[in-house]
Amino acid sequence: MSVTAGRPAGAPPDPWFRQHPAATLTVAGGLFASVFAVRLFVGDAVDASSLLFTLPVALIAVAFGLRAGVAAGALAVLLIVTWVVATDTTFTLVGWISRCLPQLLLGCLLGDASDRLRQADEERRRLEAGALLYREAIEINDSLVQGMAAARWALEAGRTESGLKTLDDTIGHAQELVSDLIRQAGMAGPTSSAPPD
Repeated sequence: MSVTAGRPAGAPPDPWFRQHPAATLTVAGGLFASVFAVRLFVGDAVDASSLLFTLPVALIAVAFGLRAGVAAGALAVLLIVTWVVATDTTFTLVGWISRCLPQLLLGCLLGDASDRLRQADEERRRLEAGALLYREAIEINDSLVQGMAAARWALEAGRTESGLKTLDDTIGHAQELVSDLIRQAGMAGPTSSAPPD
């Protein structure tokens, strides 16, 4: 398993509303405007069309989190108030609560859930990347230890040329493994293929 751009290979992509924030805001803005127009020009005070504001509020809360969700809920309430003023409509206290509270609660609860889900996903990715790096570090360690042990035995046995060749091969293999780790971390730079003096 390799890690690229903080995401394990083969992991499902983010949903469209997180991949394309500008498109998400455009869709949400269109929904707000459409619902407001329906509320303003169609039906009367007893219609439940104000509940349709939950659609853009939910979209923004899920896409952008708690703060944006609360802001979207507040915008929905503001549009409801604007409609009430523009049409000279009156509501009882229960009428106001039933139209405004769901918008704010939805933005708050969905936004908070979205933030928590995003944090959990980032933590999972971090742990997966850490586990991968740990396995590769063990591989590097085992390769180095085995290579240096073989080189030492060859040198102690008087086979200097064989020992030096094994040591050079071990250093070269270690550099390849480290270079792979650097590339996976997105920090690839020029690496020397020759061992340091």
